[in-house]
Amino acid sequence: MRERTSSPKGKMKMDKKVDEYVEKQETPQKEMCKELRNIIIKTFPKIEEEMKWGVPTYGNGKYYFVALKKHVNLGFAVKDMTKKEMDLFEGKGKLMRHIKFFSLKEIDEKNIVKLLKLVRNGI
Repeated sequence: MRERTSSPKGKMKMDKKVDEYVEKQETPQKEMCKELRNIIIKTFPKIEEEMKWGVPTYGNGKYYFVALKKHVNLGFAVKDMTKKEMDLFEGKGKLMRHIKFFSLKEIDEKNIVKLLKLVRNGI
C-alpha cells in the first residue's frame, strides 16, 4: 500500500515515495521536478500519483518525469496520436515521448498544460 500525505477533500493525495524521489535530487533538477509536479497536479487535481518504473508517474502511466544528470524529462504516452501531434514531443518512441528541461526558466506552464490535455484527450 502506498503511503500518502493528506490533501484537501476532493484533491489528489501526494505519494510519499514521490516526495522522497523529488527531495533527493540535486539542484536544479529538484526545483524542476517540483515545478512539473505542481503543474500536473494543478492541471488534474484528482490524478493518481505513484512511483512506477523507478520514477514518478501520473494517470496510470500517461505522464512521468525523471531527473537525469543534466536535465529533467517530462514524458507523455502518445499511443494513437497522429504524426503531427507526436512531433510536438522529443524522442522517437511509438508509445512514449518526452520534452527536456535544462533549467527552471525553460518550463513553460501554458505549453505543458496544453500537452498534458492533448495526451489526456487523445488516449
